[in-house]
Amino acid sequence: MAVPPEKALKKIRRIGGATGWYYANWLWKLRGALDRAAGGVGLRRGRRDPDSLRVGDALDCWRVEVLEPNRRLRLAAEMKMPGRAWLELTVSGASGGSTIRQTASFDPLGLLGRAYWYAVYPLHQIVFAGMLRRIATVALTAPTREQKP
Repeated sequence: MAVPPEKALKKIRRIGGATGWYYANWLWKLRGALDRAAGGVGLRRGRRDPDSLRVGDALDCWRVEVLEPNRRLRLAAEMKMPGRAWLELTVSGASGGSTIRQTASFDPLGLLGRAYWYAVYPLHQIVFAGMLRRIATVALTAPTREQKP
């Protein structure tokens, strides 16, 4: 992607809350509603600030676990599920271009956890691929400081 890592990560840091999840927001809302029905937090928490994140911040149904400036964001899921899950976005490169890597990890709890992960895996492939494409598109088309919005 022909944008510097700091510009790509700026869009990643805006994820969730009013910005949404960049792709298939209706599916994220459905997952949040299912989570609330199961006694979880759902998406109701939003985010503390629309532009910045800190380690420990609630971010919809996630919690910021790691935040390395201009490099990495790792979110730990706080939704109800049979196991633990993380979503990590890393950005590498230089001022002339960058690469975004997105990794969804799941630590299943027993057979139910494994069944859950394999059941949602095809949907995750679609949603996370779309999310990654949209983040790249937004980062590429966002005005720079020299451009007028």
